[in-house]
Amino acid sequence: MKIQQVAVQLYTLRDFCKTAADYAASLKKVRAIGYQAIQISGVGPIPVAELRSIAEGEGIVICATHEGADTILNEPAKVVERLAGLGTKYTAYPFPSGIDFSNPAHVENLIAKLDAAGALLRQAGQVLTYHNHAHEFFRVDGKPLLETIYARTDAKNLQGEIDTYWVQAGGGNPVEWVKRLKNRLPLLHLKDYGVDATGKPHFAEIGWGNLDFKAIIPAAEASGCEWFIVEQDSTPGDPFDSLQKSFDYIKANLVS
Repeated sequence: MKIQQVAVQLYTLRDFCKTAADYAASLKKVRAIGYQAIQISGVGPIPVAELRSIAEGEGIVICATHEGADTILNEPAKVVERLAGLGTKYTAYPFPSGIDFSNPAHVENLIAKLDAAGALLRQAGQVLTYHNHAHEFFRVDGKPLLETIYARTDAKNLQGEIDTYWVQAGGGNPVEWVKRLKNRLPLLHLKDYGVDATGKPHFAEIGWGNLDFKAIIPAAEASGCEWFIVEQDSTPGDPFDSLQKSFDYIKANLVS
């Protein structure tokens, strides 16, 4: 993994990207830390052209986005237009909004719509990925639903954005899941899993939790991962400080 492949998921900075001015100030700080790429998510109603021009002005690549779940499933042409405007080809289905994974009809509908949306994006030279949480490790017929989602969609239409924290939270093995998606894993969310003195789990800076990133990263590289995206859903203090802490650990221990 090269340092230029390490990105920030802007959901981490969602409270600091509500306006164009806030977004510009945040990207300046992100670039000063050393990150050279971002994933657009959780930002305010900022015009696409402005999102792109501000990033380009800081020398930052927009490597991917998260788009609304309903938009991806029901209006994928809008996603195609937005990605083209941002100058990126990757997006992710972010969260199974309104879907009951214990309901087979819901699961069937989700799988069919993901495959169809991914096919439309592929025709435009773009790539739809799936971002997991813990929900997808609900087991049906002896296997987690995440396995079924990937098995029942065409790899050309739906690729992976494995989230290391949520795999762990769901009882999975992050190393094994990045291996499982060989040649189907362009994006990886780096998110560490810590516990407090009572055993309660929490989001942690990379290298400050318990996940084995020294095994996860080479496994992801072997699976063809292009972007390694740092995300921390909540931070104990200033999120920029947490992003700095993660970057410092990554640069010192994980990049080649």
